[in-house]
Amino acid sequence: MSMDVHARPGRRVRSIPLHRALPKLLREPAGALAGFAREARGEVLRLELGPFRPYLITHPDHVQKVMRLEWTKHQRLGMFWRPLERLFGHSIMSDGEHWQNSRKVLQPLFTARYVATIAEEVSRRVAGRVEEWDEYVRSGRDFDAATEMSRILSYIVNRVLFGDKLSREDGERIIPAFEQASYSLVYRILMPFMPYFMRIPGDRTFLKAVQSIDDVVFPIVRKAMAEPDDNLDIISVLCRSVDENGEKLTEKQIRDALVSVYAASSETTAMVLTWLWLLLEQHPDVAARLQAEIDEVVGDGPAVPEDIPRLVYTRMVLQETLRLYPAGWFLPRRVVEDAEIGGVRIKAGSSVLVTPYATQRLGEFWERPDEFDPERFAPGKAENEGRRHRYSYFPFGGGPHRCLGEPLFYVEAPLVVASILSRFRMSVRTPGPFDTGWAASLRPRKKVALGVSFNGRDRSEALR
Repeated sequence: MSMDVHARPGRRVRSIPLHRALPKLLREPAGALAGFAREARGEVLRLELGPFRPYLITHPDHVQKVMRLEWTKHQRLGMFWRPLERLFGHSIMSDGEHWQNSRKVLQPLFTARYVATIAEEVSRRVAGRVEEWDEYVRSGRDFDAATEMSRILSYIVNRVLFGDKLSREDGERIIPAFEQASYSLVYRILMPFMPYFMRIPGDRTFLKAVQSIDDVVFPIVRKAMAEPDDNLDIISVLCRSVDENGEKLTEKQIRDALVSVYAASSETTAMVLTWLWLLLEQHPDVAARLQAEIDEVVGDGPAVPEDIPRLVYTRMVLQETLRLYPAGWFLPRRVVEDAEIGGVRIKAGSSVLVTPYATQRLGEFWERPDEFDPERFAPGKAENEGRRHRYSYFPFGGGPHRCLGEPLFYVEAPLVVASILSRFRMSVRTPGPFDTGWAASLRPRKKVALGVSFNGRDRSEALR
C-alpha cells in the first residue's frame, strides 16, 4: 500500500497500486474490495486502475456521510452508472428529477402497510409455485438455484405488483435477459473510461439482453396506456401518473420504472435466496434450527402471512445472509462538489465506491466477520440496541436512496423459504467453493445445482 498526495489539501490517502488491485478485482471483485478495506481498517483508499482512480469508502462513518448526510454531493451519476442507465433508464435507479418523481409515484406501493394488504396474495402465489417442485422429486432432476429462485420471485411480482399484466411466460423470458445483462456489464464497469463508440467484450450480449427485455415490456406498456384502468398495480398507477412537469408519463418513462421495479423486487431477492441455500448447506446446525422453527410454526404448510411474526429465526437467518451477501454489493457515486471524507479532500468529478459487502465484513464492527452466525440478529441482543453503527449494516442502501423494496423483501423471502422447507429438503449438488462473480447483482461465479426431496412427511399422493 502506498501513500497518494493527489487528494490534497487534507490528509494523505492510501492507495492500492494497479499491479495489486487489478488481478484481485478480476479474480473475485467483492472479496478483493473487502480485503483492501480490511487492510486499511476502513480508512479511505484510492484504487489505481490506470486512468481511472476511484476512492473506496467502507468505514460506517464515511458511508453515512456519502449515503445520507451529504448525499447531494455524491450522486448516482458518471462512468459507473452509464452502463446501468442503458438497462434501467431514468427512474428509481437514477438521480435528479426523474428519480424524485419516480420515487414519489412508487413509494405508496412499497410501504409496510400496503405490502401487508398484498401478503395473502403473495403467500398463495408462493404456495402454488412451490408445489410445482413435486415434479423435480418425481424425476430426480436437479435445477439451477438462481434460475428457479428468479422464476418463483417473478411469479409473485407479476401478480402482486404488475396485476398479471406481465404473463408468466413473458416473466420467464425476462429472467435470462437480466442474467445476461448483469454479467455482460462487467467489462464496462471494469473499463468505465472506454468511450461508447468503441465496442468492447460484452457490449453485443448486453444490448441483445436489453432488447429482449424491451420486446416484452414495451407491448405491455402500450396496451396499458391504450386501455387505462383504476387498478392499484404498478403499471396502472404509472399510466395515471404525471412527470415533474405535470405531463403524462411517456411509454419510455413507464418502461424504465417497470424494469427498475422488477429488478429491485425479484432479481435481488432471488440472488439472496441463492446464497442462502449455499450457507445452509455449509452450516447444518443453522439449517436444523431453521427447519425446527418452520416445522413448529408452519407445519405441513404452506406458510401464510400470519406465520411471519413467529418466524423469528428465519428472519435472523435472512438478515445474516444479507450481511454476508448483499445483492446490491456495489454502490458507486460521483462527487459533484468538493468533499471531505475521513480527512481526505476529494475533488468534484471523482468517483467513490461504497460496498456493503466490504463494510459488513469489517472486524472493527463485527466479531468473526466472515462467519455465518444468525445469532448476531437475535431480538434484544445488546449489539442490536445501539452498539452497532447504523451504517455498519446497510444491505438495502441508505439515505434518500434506500431501496423501496425492503418491506416487500421481509414478506416474500420468509414466505418463500418457509413454504419450501415445510414441503422439501434441499441439497447443493455443485461442489464448492463458491466465489463471487463480476455481475451487477452479487452472484456466485458458477452455477449452483440444487437437489430436492420431500421433507419426510407423507407425500405419497404427490408421487402418484
